[in-house]
Amino acid sequence: MIGKFIGELKRRNVPRAAILYIGSVWALAQGIAQLGPELGAPDSATRWFLIAAAIGFPLWLVVSWRYEFTSQGIKLESEVDDNALDARKVKRRTDLIIIGVLAIAVVLLLTDRVVERTMPAQAVQVAAAGNSIAVLPFDNQSSDKDQQYFSDGLSEGFIIALSRIDGLRVINRKSSFEFRDSKDDSKAIAAKLGVSHLLEGSVSRVGDTVRIRASLTKAADGSTLWAENYDRPYKDLFALQDQITSQVAAALKSRLQPASAPKAQSDHPPGGNVDAYDAYMQGLSASSMEHAVEAFDRATSIDPAYALAYSRKARLLIDNISAGALSGTRAEEAYAEADAAIAQAMRLAPDQATTRITRGYLLMLRDFDWRGAEAELKRAVELAPDDGDALYMLGLVRASQGDLAQAVDLTRKALQLNPRSADWYRWLVAYLMPLGRLDEAEQAIAKAIELQPEGIYNHHLLAIAKVLRKDPAAARKAAEAEPAGPWRDFALALAAQAGPDRAAADASLEVVGQYAEGWAFQMAQVYAVRGEPDAMFDWLQRALKARDPGMQSLLYDALLLRYRDDPRYAALAKQAGLPWPPIAAKPAPAPPAPAKP
Repeated sequence: MIGKFIGELKRRNVPRAAILYIGSVWALAQGIAQLGPELGAPDSATRWFLIAAAIGFPLWLVVSWRYEFTSQGIKLESEVDDNALDARKVKRRTDLIIIGVLAIAVVLLLTDRVVERTMPAQAVQVAAAGNSIAVLPFDNQSSDKDQQYFSDGLSEGFIIALSRIDGLRVINRKSSFEFRDSKDDSKAIAAKLGVSHLLEGSVSRVGDTVRIRASLTKAADGSTLWAENYDRPYKDLFALQDQITSQVAAALKSRLQPASAPKAQSDHPPGGNVDAYDAYMQGLSASSMEHAVEAFDRATSIDPAYALAYSRKARLLIDNISAGALSGTRAEEAYAEADAAIAQAMRLAPDQATTRITRGYLLMLRDFDWRGAEAELKRAVELAPDDGDALYMLGLVRASQGDLAQAVDLTRKALQLNPRSADWYRWLVAYLMPLGRLDEAEQAIAKAIELQPEGIYNHHLLAIAKVLRKDPAAARKAAEAEPAGPWRDFALALAAQAGPDRAAADASLEVVGQYAEGWAFQMAQVYAVRGEPDAMFDWLQRALKARDPGMQSLLYDALLLRYRDDPRYAALAKQAGLPWPPIAAKPAPAPPAPAKP
């Protein structure tokens, strides 16, 4: 009986149909998994496709039992002569199609495995372009170790100067300076930074004399393309920097940008005073905000036209407010100082990218002037297209207005120029999560953790990703790995609200209640996951009143957006000067509803 049934299945070509169906589903699933993230498909796309395919499989078998595909179209099985030449041709054609589909599936699978082995999942890969360079921190060989700021400042000067070379991609200081005293060889360092060349050397300063040794290395084989030693009077420092930059350009067979290119950026004081430059470099390397502000003020007192020193001071103050180091009256005073400094920079050097970046940051954070900030940051990118900070900040202001696709693109471009920035990876995570691209978000979190294993906020973000996946146990595990402090407590509170233990959720709420002042936005997130929108909106109103920096993420916060259809959300966005509906808005996955007591 069973043998007869199997024979009937074969006669009706059901096994062939089943193999063709399974092979096609496998090939399509491989394609969706590989191409989906590039096309913006949610992480769950492959899973839902397979579920739909599984549901459709029995229907496909029923159709293949009842019908035959012939050269004349679809016919009932009873109408087809199995011994006819046409039937045999159709069977042969079906066999060839099955072989082709299975071959495609195997190729896709092998491609996926090869790519997975050669490109680590947790990294945003940086390909080494033919003309790309990183300036490693020059060694301080002065007897006075306090001169480290001078060698560091000189290295940054070369970074800025080299950005004037046409077609040359120059890695940001933050990434290249991570390799100070590195034991890695030049090839390994270049691979981690994604560059083809390295400029390195040493500096010593004795009295009024500066001695510089510099060399340009080709990373692929470790060969030296150019090397030179210089002994010059300190007063000739700027001319020496220009000479070295020109010689590097010649060694790379490149040219300095033509006059029609964006205005060249420079860190030199316009008056050419090396003492002002020295004070500026001390400000960059200062160990505290107070010492840095004092050094920048000294630089501008020596050369009142030193716009870059004004804008660096303003940026430092704004960064400290954003990080929560300054609040209340002190934050107001710092904003006033930053405003005065950036006004001077705008008067002196409106065509310097750093001026525009800092002014855009101030407009965004203090004034909630999103369009004004975007105009400033777009101008910064025009002035310095390869400035990673300009690209990153423009991405931030676009995200603030809801354009997450462009924010992701700009941040990835910025990471090409500053591939060791854990902070920028964290912002990338914040943009990916509301798009539902949780796999990519967790890969970026893993990279941030790799770069800063003890860094704050990394595991807090991972806890949020797990909450969005409706996995409170994994969220709690991630939260527990966050360094002790407010971010850890808030991560634990988010995990608790997503879990079934209401007593634990209530207890965690009391813990974070101690941070109420200055943490209004984070309190709103906790109440969003808790499922209490009234309390959430109350805390958001407090955040708006306090000009909480978190408000810039109102249109892309993955935890809050479950309530975006509440009329109070649109009203709040309009109060904050944000566009409603958001630019290029996409629905965000909702966090889990709180468990019933």
